[in-house]
Amino acid sequence: VIAGVKIDVGTPFSDTLEEGVLMVAAELLPLASSEFEPGPPGEQAIELSRVVDRAIRESKAIDFSKLCITPKEKVWMIYVDIDVLDDDGNLIDAACLAAVSALLSARMPELDEEKKVKRGTKTSEGLPIKGKPVSNTFVKIGGRIVTDPKIEEVKAMDARLTVGSLEKDGKFHMCSIQKGGPEGFTFEELERMMDMAEKKSKELRSML
Repeated sequence: VIAGVKIDVGTPFSDTLEEGVLMVAAELLPLASSEFEPGPPGEQAIELSRVVDRAIRESKAIDFSKLCITPKEKVWMIYVDIDVLDDDGNLIDAACLAAVSALLSARMPELDEEKKVKRGTKTSEGLPIKGKPVSNTFVKIGGRIVTDPKIEEVKAMDARLTVGSLEKDGKFHMCSIQKGGPEGFTFEELERMMDMAEKKSKELRSML
């Protein structure tokens, strides 16, 4: 998976007039899998982008209030584009890692006197982001829980659960959750996956 960040000036949403905007989009390229076709985003691409977006947004790692340029008029728009190059399973976690890595390394553009972006210029200032939100995906196959499922395990799964989290003040904070697949999970399985997510999220954060 490869992810890129574009930062531009735009109009804030009506319910967040003094906050910047984050938009995540994902594209499943045909070169990544024979099952992907060119054209508008399908259900899988839409779910992928929304789950990654939710893990980042609900973690509160980005201070959107600091992305306001002129209240009610101009804010910074953060666009994250994700391209899947090779589908070997667990696209959500891979896409989340790529998106957060791109956000952490992004640099703010320079504005001119009219508060318009100077094309081709960047400052040394990064985004107002604290912490590293990640997601951990688990699948249930024949009554067993598997983390970081490969493509064969994804196709064989009975149920899927993705947990978005952030480490704050040395503690694990769950910030989003997404269920997939036809079957459900028991409370015991959910507790086990939460414990595994806390452990595995530390491993993923260490990679960023």
